[in-house]
Amino acid sequence: MSSTILVVEDEPEMQQLIAVNLQQAGYRALRAANVPAAETLMREVRPNMVLLDWTLPETLGVTFARRLRGDQRTADIMLTARAQESDKVTALDAGVDDYITKPFSLRELLARIRAVMRRCAPQLGDEVIETAGLKLESVVHRVSCGGHDIELGDIEFRMLHFFMTHAERVYSRAQLLDEVWGDRVFVEERTVDVHIRRLRQALAPTGHDRLIETVRGTGYRFRRNPA
Repeated sequence: MSSTILVVEDEPEMQQLIAVNLQQAGYRALRAANVPAAETLMREVRPNMVLLDWTLPETLGVTFARRLRGDQRTADIMLTARAQESDKVTALDAGVDDYITKPFSLRELLARIRAVMRRCAPQLGDEVIETAGLKLESVVHRVSCGGHDIELGDIEFRMLHFFMTHAERVYSRAQLLDEVWGDRVFVEERTVDVHIRRLRQALAPTGHDRLIETVRGTGYRFRRNPA
């Protein structure tokens, strides 16, 4: 499942150049020429990363970066001609994950993107995992049982992957937030309960919901075999 990157850039040629190279590198590229257009897109599709120019019409990129920092569900890189140290400090304080000055090489940009994504989001391996007849294939983002697919959202898929690769250990809600959502995410710990419930509902038809055990006062544990 390829990562989605939103390019917020008001110069059409630069926007197209970045988007084309992202697509060639295997990413899904979305484009917006200003912050309102970017916000409209983000209501429909949640990107994994935003590449953001500083100087944009209507709303400055650094202002948008502060909003993204409050959201916590995307990583973001500032791409700008502003090379003063004070500008970099302002952008980093606003919450951007990296700051690249124009002109820049596309090879460097792609390397920075990979580095930020590794740092900000938990990574799934390429392995195929099987527990009690439940099969998870990371590469194709598939969970199945007896040849029948089980539909999961992205968070539930990541949570199941983590559970299956860390079976029999008890994890608190805070630990699960760090491992599944990533270390940049600041949301209520009870959010974990919501996604545990969704995961259990998806696994219930095959009986695998019994693999997820609530450890009272502590958190959750994934069993290798139903209790």
